[in-house]
Amino acid sequence: MAMMEVSASSDVRATIIGDVVGSRRVSDRTAQHRALNQALRDIGAGAIDPPAFTVGDEFQGSYRSVGAAIDAALSIRLAVATHIDVRFGIGWGAVSVLDPERGIQDGPGWWAAREAIEWTAAAQRQPGLAMVRTSFRVNGVDRTDADAINAALLCRDHLLGSLDDRSIRIVKGLLTNQTKKDIAAAEGISASAVSQRAGRDGLDLIVVASQYLRGVP
Repeated sequence: MAMMEVSASSDVRATIIGDVVGSRRVSDRTAQHRALNQALRDIGAGAIDPPAFTVGDEFQGSYRSVGAAIDAALSIRLAVATHIDVRFGIGWGAVSVLDPERGIQDGPGWWAAREAIEWTAAAQRQPGLAMVRTSFRVNGVDRTDADAINAALLCRDHLLGSLDDRSIRIVKGLLTNQTKKDIAAAEGISASAVSQRAGRDGLDLIVVASQYLRGVP
């Protein structure tokens, strides 16, 4: 979406850029694209610009709040988790529409998201940050909560990256307000086993952290 110079009319919003980690190693890129595209359609409600593919496996969208963008990123990630690994850059800043017909946009909001996803990609190459999948940047706007947001994202990403497939499914259920009893029935295990996993793997913490992050303006 980002190109050319910023026009006079612009508004501040949360921008999101996502792409697939290690996409060149994926054997069935058509199936990958189909699964991601379905995930993008499922989280488009409430967006200013619903997330959509731009070039290759990169997709972009925008939201009215940082919390909404963070929540969308988590929903996309969990929708394709266990078979597609996705990373994100979230930005906050002014966005200008340069060509309404073609949907071409530019501005500090997109520059911030680009900086964020580039940092995410670089961070993943460091052993201590290998599980990082989401980061946040601000450009051209007086906002003082960026460090706190990134601290929360780092911790949540580490928890998510430590989960096995069953715990991923369980936390997806918890985040969509399913009861532990219903999740247990779907998994073919006891409700006690679900509760033990939720405590041991930090699943309840992920849910609470996500609720707080969802409310970020």
